[in-house]
Amino acid sequence: MKTYDETSAEAKLKSLTGWKFEKDGIEKKFIFKDFKEAISFMVSVGFVCEIKNHHPEWSNVYNKLHIRFSTHDAKGLTDKDFEMAGEVEKILNRK
Repeated sequence: MKTYDETSAEAKLKSLTGWKFEKDGIEKKFIFKDFKEAISFMVSVGFVCEIKNHHPEWSNVYNKLHIRFSTHDAKGLTDKDFEMAGEVEKILNRK
């Protein structure tokens, strides 16, 4: 499975608003109106992650959410991570 470093990830990151390369993964911080909106978004993302069998590292404090994708089996950033970030963006744009 091909992995990306910061330089090789640049082109793919251009199509993902606000995502950045960090420690062999990609991550983004989100701020929502309130906790209800944040947790609703997390549940929606969670269902897609379960279907795709690729799960994020994430943390939530009230209306703030931090999502990180990295493929642990490959020990780095892969196409799976970019695909999941794209799915997160689709969910965000439906809101």
